[in-house]
Amino acid sequence: MKKKDIKILLVDDEPDILEIVGYNLSAEGYNVLTAENGVQAVKKAKKEKPQLIILDVMMPEMDGIEACEQIRKIPELNETIITFLTARGEDYSQVAGFDAGADDYITKPIKPKVLVSKVKALLRRLKEEESSDSIVKIGALVIDRDEYKITLKGEEIILPRKEFELLSLLASKPGKVFKREEILDNVWGNEVVVGGRTIDVHIRKLREKIGDDSFKTVKGVGYKFVD
Repeated sequence: MKKKDIKILLVDDEPDILEIVGYNLSAEGYNVLTAENGVQAVKKAKKEKPQLIILDVMMPEMDGIEACEQIRKIPELNETIITFLTARGEDYSQVAGFDAGADDYITKPIKPKVLVSKVKALLRRLKEEESSDSIVKIGALVIDRDEYKITLKGEEIILPRKEFELLSLLASKPGKVFKREEILDNVWGNEVVVGGRTIDVHIRKLREKIGDDSFKTVKGVGYKFVD
């Protein structure tokens, strides 16, 4: 799923939060929706069906806890990720949030860049769920994402985790050119700070194990898997 297709519903009664956080998420390419209280949040969530909801706890009309409970009663939003925004020291809010059906919480104040990284980590859960039970077959190559297993011409190949994830990503859409930024985001995320050279090294190792002809370098852009 492309970033522009990912809807994030940001709910907070503070205009500054909506503006600053909304701006940074929009700058990342996400489709950002906003609501100023729990009542608006429930209505907009039901209508727009966002993939992620960032929900403040203390709000007028309907607080975040109640809004979360209401949203969790909507069947078509079962897969939506909900994370709370909580002030430091509000441990009770975190516990109540999980009890209401939240998946995670973000403690504020939080720097925009850190929040964006947190959002990327949360959204990776969707990607993992979407691909958790899939088996990719391309010619003589079989990728079992559940078992982290690679079979080529009937023989099993053992790959380190990052090599497996890189191969799985490229092979998920043969012929598509994956940009370096996209590869870093999907394979390494915000776990560690790595450079483009890291991708080159992993591609070289995959070429040695899978076959040089299976990977094509698009100079200045990224890599693609050749069927």
